This record gives sequence, structure tokens and C-alpha cells, in this order.
Amino acid sequence: MTRLIRGEFAKLLSTRLWLWLLLATMALTALFASLNIAFNNDPDTLAPPLATAAGQRLLFGTAVGGAQTLVAVLAAIGITSEYRHRTVTTTFLATPHRARVVIAKLITYGLVGAAYGVACIAVVTAIAWPWLKTRGIDPTLVGNGIPATLASVIAAVTAFAVLGVGLGALLRDQVAAVVGLLVYLFVAEPIVTRIPALTDWTVYLPGPSASALTQITLTDQDILQPWQGGVVLALYGLVVAATGLWHTTRIDLT
Repeated sequence: MTRLIRGEFAKLLSTRLWLWLLLATMALTALFASLNIAFNNDPDTLAPPLATAAGQRLLFGTAVGGAQTLVAVLAAIGITSEYRHRTVTTTFLATPHRARVVIAKLITYGLVGAAYGVACIAVVTAIAWPWLKTRGIDPTLVGNGIPATLASVIAAVTAFAVLGVGLGALLRDQVAAVVGLLVYLFVAEPIVTRIPALTDWTVYLPGPSASALTQITLTDQDILQPWQGGVVLALYGLVVAATGLWHTTRIDLT
């Protein structure tokens, strides 16, 4: 398995896609953190003041915003590119146990997701720390519930990476997987979650579950408890990954 994981990292690093998506993720994170700071005192927002522990948790939690979507896209591309470039046959000939290949991809992109989460946390810290200091606010990364927020950010991004691999394994078509992810996360889910009649159900969708895990939300809608959001998000990852793995072991590559 170690050899397979090293091979997956070699494939990932053989192109610069991971770097461009990382830079895009960090740029989005910087934008979200800056907007959080800029509009924190706006009475029309629901954000707590940055001088409070809740406000600082919300600020540091913005690291999850751009990371989860782009990591899912990167992970989906990581497996669908095998089909698009027709290298999947060679991959499975080298490793006849297809399940091991998918598991190696899940582990690889899970680790990449965690790394993206850490990078985005570093971006938020670089922006938030000096700004809070200049306002006479003493920020901390070891108190006020901040460690739990940072850990939940990394967990959420990792879960979305697993989701991306699973979805890619199911669909196999790169365009369908990437467009499907973007349309769902940026269009479909935001629309559905704003339908009042569905609010009792939409809290269990992936996005709201991630918000519950990190306790990062700027709406007045109810969300799950952190542990509930974590369980739901983990179940999404496990079910989609397991289904994708099962599908991969049964498809005909000819």
C-alpha cells in the first residue's frame, strides 16, 4: 500500500494542477477572511464581534470555505484523469486488486485535503493575527475553542477530498464529475437550503454538515451539533467512497 500511495503522490506532483488549485484555494481563503473582517461591524450581518471568542472562531473557520470545494475537485480529477487519459488499464494491470488502487487514492487525497486545510489556516492566521493585534485584541490559537475550530476545518476539508475521489470513481467522466461538484456546491445546495419547507432536511446535506462540524455559519438557520455534523459528513464520505470502490471493482475496462 505504501508503494501505491507513493505512486499516487508521484502522479499528483507530475502536473501543476495541485499547485494552481492550492493557490486558488489560498486566494479564496484570503478573500473570505478579508470580507469577514471588513463587514464584521455591519449591523446587517450575523457575525459576532471579532473581540469575542465566537467572532475569532468564525474568522479562523473561514479557512474551510474555498478549500472544501477545490479539494473535492482536485480529488475527483485525480481518479477521473486515469479514465480520460486511458492510463487506468495500465494502473489496474500493475495492481490487479483494484480496491487497493482506490484505497490508495482515498488515502493520498485525504492527506492532500488535510494539507490544504493547514495551508488555508496559515493564510487566515497571517491575515487575522496582525489585524487583531492592531485593534488591541489579543488573538490565540490555543484557547477560546480555536483549536477545535482548526481541527474541524482540517477534518471537513479531508472529508470533501474523500467525497471527491468517491464521486470520481462512480462517474469516471472528468467533466461530469467536476461540473457536477461545482454546480451542486455553488448552485444547487445554496438554493435548496434556502427553501423554508426543506430546512428540517437540508441540515443533513454535505455543506450544512460541514458548517455544523466547524460551527461556521452566517445564516439564522438551525444547524446540527458539531459531533452530528461530523458523523453525517463522515457517513457521506464513507458511503460515496465505498460505492465508488465497489463500482470500480466491477466495471469492464474493455
